[in-house]
Amino acid sequence: MSDPTTFLLERLHASGLTDVTEVEPVTGGLAATAGLARRADGTSVFAKTFGEPMPDDVFAAEAEGLTVLRETGGVATPDILVADRDLLVLSALRPRPRTTAFWERLAHAVARLHTTTRHPRFGWHRDNWLGRRCQTNPWTDDGFEFFARHRLLRWLPEPRVRQALGAADRAALERLCDRLPELLPAAPACLTHGDLWTLNVMATPDGRPALIDPAVSYTWAEVDLAHLWTTSPPPEAHVFFEVYAELTGLDAGWRARMPLLQLRQHLAVIAQFTPDLGAADHVRATLAPFRRRT
Repeated sequence: MSDPTTFLLERLHASGLTDVTEVEPVTGGLAATAGLARRADGTSVFAKTFGEPMPDDVFAAEAEGLTVLRETGGVATPDILVADRDLLVLSALRPRPRTTAFWERLAHAVARLHTTTRHPRFGWHRDNWLGRRCQTNPWTDDGFEFFARHRLLRWLPEPRVRQALGAADRAALERLCDRLPELLPAAPACLTHGDLWTLNVMATPDGRPALIDPAVSYTWAEVDLAHLWTTSPPPEAHVFFEVYAELTGLDAGWRARMPLLQLRQHLAVIAQFTPDLGAADHVRATLAPFRRRT
């Protein structure tokens, strides 16, 4: 691939946005090449692409996720300007402010998303994408089965996961999956963002919390909570968890469940990235109680 900003500029021009004059790289994401594209009138839009071949529906699925979060879940998301096979262009957002008031507003938004979108089944009407890998979403009646098969065991055949986790680790994960009904409370499915870590929280131009980079499905609300809890939220974010717990009636044991639920994200990271940012170590630590003693 040529210089990433030049490559992105070429794709913007090919999509019809010929008034883009320059692209400023954006850091923070792990999977795609992204930048702020400055237009001739002085306004900017956000654009991203992949430097490697990807399935044709990657950006269509992401655009659909942004739309359903906004229209069904009531969460602010960027406007979609282009979503084709090679390129996603969105209205530009702002970095989130470093205030507790912002995180309290986010808690209300996410709690509303999770409590007003309950669904009788787990899954989504199509598979979509978590980074560069497919997120499988077949409709499933049982939440424990869905989480075990399509959020945990689904990653075991991935080459990087097979290399990182030995036979004992994989057997421990299978035992954990068998015991999920003992380890987690039964909960309804609701619309979830699916990749709700700190860097996917931004702000609208008028300062409201906004979400980007979704991998939506109907599943347990605590899948979103676990991802935010375990990805180094800033100090001012403590109010999010307090307010969210109050609004949704979380029981006192929710913090202890976070490592189990976050396994799905650690496995996805191992499958896609080298180095894996410590994900394999987190997986092995969480699986330790489920290993058979010899």
